Amino acid sequence: MSDPTPAPLDLNNVQGDILGGGLPKKAETYFFFRIVDTQVKAFRSQLSELVPLITTTANVLGHRKKIAEYKEHGARDGKLLKLSGFNIAFSQKGLVQLGFQVTTADKVNDTAFELGMLNDKSLNDQLATWFPEFREDIHGLIVVTGDSQATIDEKLNEIQKILQGTIQEVKRADGHVRPGKEDGHEHFGYLDGVSQPAVLGVDETVLLGQETVRQGIILLGREGDTTARPSWALDGSFLTFRYLSQLVPEFQRFVDAKNPPGAPEDLLGARLVGRWKSGAPVDVTPLKDDEKLGENPHRNNNFRYDPFSQDRCPFAAHTRKANPRSDLGTTEIHRILRRGIAFGPEVTDEERKNGTISDRGLLFKAYQSNNINGFQFIQKNWANNTTFPFLDTPGNPKPGFTSTVGPGFDPIIGQASPDSGDRNIILTNASDPAGKLDLPVEWVVSKGGEYFFSPSIPALKSKFALAKTPVHAGL
Repeated sequence: MSDPTPAPLDLNNVQGDILGGGLPKKAETYFFFRIVDTQVKAFRSQLSELVPLITTTANVLGHRKKIAEYKEHGARDGKLLKLSGFNIAFSQKGLVQLGFQVTTADKVNDTAFELGMLNDKSLNDQLATWFPEFREDIHGLIVVTGDSQATIDEKLNEIQKILQGTIQEVKRADGHVRPGKEDGHEHFGYLDGVSQPAVLGVDETVLLGQETVRQGIILLGREGDTTARPSWALDGSFLTFRYLSQLVPEFQRFVDAKNPPGAPEDLLGARLVGRWKSGAPVDVTPLKDDEKLGENPHRNNNFRYDPFSQDRCPFAAHTRKANPRSDLGTTEIHRILRRGIAFGPEVTDEERKNGTISDRGLLFKAYQSNNINGFQFIQKNWANNTTFPFLDTPGNPKPGFTSTVGPGFDPIIGQASPDSGDRNIILTNASDPAGKLDLPVEWVVSKGGEYFFSPSIPALKSKFALAKTPVHAGL
């Protein structure tokens, strides 16, 4: 089992997308693969050649320094510095295919991971909307990032040549940041990725309002991870992937139609999300957007909710559901590091008029040391739970609600059970009919996903890869 007192964290041992802000990217490709049944040994042998290409967190910090220097001294004509990143992760089925997880002592002990997302009914996914590829066996995920799709394709071709004949493509998904001033914003238009936690001993700069978590909240085997793990799982992390399509014209049409008469533009949308499109939190500026606040990382995350009031920010607003802050005594064990990217084209005039035609949305990716406390908990117990958030004291629910009648679904990612299908949010209190807003459409549609494990570099070398048999020239 894992060493209770492991050596201090070495960022050369951690895959680069996990810590340090993740792999720098303007574009990203997710390559889902299956290991050929008859080529398992060959795959593991080829891994020994592949592992040196993997981008570590130490590499990422170096890349970010190069990018900063390039922007300051070398950037010309808007050209980006050519950089790529590569990480790899495996599903439970992938570990079994490799011959791991056979004995109790070898299991990573995460029931969500072991069950697989296809069988995770707690998420309330409508499996009829899933792409058929995500219902197939997926053994692993190759993540490649870069300054452009051309850079990514070059790196992915290099990886595929190394693994040639040992894997089969199951699905590929390509993402890219949105153009111009929409860079950093998801397709509904709201600034994304604002409230990431800092990791103790890793992130040197902690912004105002930013919460700090112990290393074991993200990495297995470190302080804060209380689950028994095999020694080879040290410094790995669970990767949650979700393919989330967004019905952008339909969402915008709804919030425009329901926006209170005489109210600022997008007031309802901001209250449903918890932030204005600039990133300014409604808890700080509830009645109008403040673009300067939204773009200032030292201000846009520096607030705490009043646990007794939703006057400034609705209890069920997306950002409050996903990160309840002072609504609970502590949320550390439920924090995750998000690393997603947008996909799909910009909305056209025809779509604004007639509705969604092209598929677009978010390739959601998050890291944590425990899926049960991390992503699965957030989706099941917060986003999908109509009685959350509630006070941490049993029997003392939010003012205006009861222990059984709560503020409603997360309007953005909350999913009703397949049996009911009805969603609503209560923006004032349960006794005020005017405060109840029916949510007729799930504007974010899950089309597939999986739980993966991203091993450490030492584990990939010693546990996953097989040493190649040297070829000796004849005498």
